[in-house]
Amino acid sequence: MLGGALALAGCGIADSRSPVPEFMRGKATEPPPPEAPPEVRRLVRENLDSLFSAASKPHHVRVSPPRHEVEGAGWTACVKAELTSVMGKPLGTQTYRITISGGMITDRRRVEADENNCASESFEPI
Repeated sequence: MLGGALALAGCGIADSRSPVPEFMRGKATEPPPPEAPPEVRRLVRENLDSLFSAASKPHHVRVSPPRHEVEGAGWTACVKAELTSVMGKPLGTQTYRITISGGMITDRRRVEADENNCASESFEPI
């Protein structure tokens, strides 16, 4: 019975890292190729209304070059803009980190003053 179980167990394809002969191993899956760098300036210009509320009246908007995410296939970039509060008072320059995946902005997070995420980036106007 033990011999029959071993014979049946050998019929399946083994994991690519299994200690069996090469012809019995499954093919290792390759990671998907990285996306081409996105056009951050165009994406931000076309999606300005979804990045900032209309009441904030964003102006002097600047973006950094895209950086490939450490984990994952997406990209990140920094966006700076002069914003106005709901009460109409200037808020000054605000910085956001955006995540881009599949040619779309998928996330936006404000960069706090104590974070160094975007401090060393170079920015260009949109």
